[in-house]
Amino acid sequence: MSNPPSPHRTEALDLAQEYMRLGGKRRSANDDNLVSTREWEADSTQAKAFWKTKIAALPDEKRNEVISHLPAVSTV
Repeated sequence: MSNPPSPHRTEALDLAQEYMRLGGKRRSANDDNLVSTREWEADSTQAKAFWKTKIAALPDEKRNEVISHLPAVSTV
């Protein structure tokens, strides 16, 4: 018997965690309700490919949801 999925897990969270597990280094930046990412370090080859095929291809709203689960540039 399998356990039901956690009510706190979402597809966006799963995508963000897999990206980071693969060596993703992007950080979320929220400025006046505009969501974007910042890159100061290069992603691993696997994370870069995952971002391109699984996250960048998403509609803006879904991609922004994934980005919101990345570590933030600023915690203020």
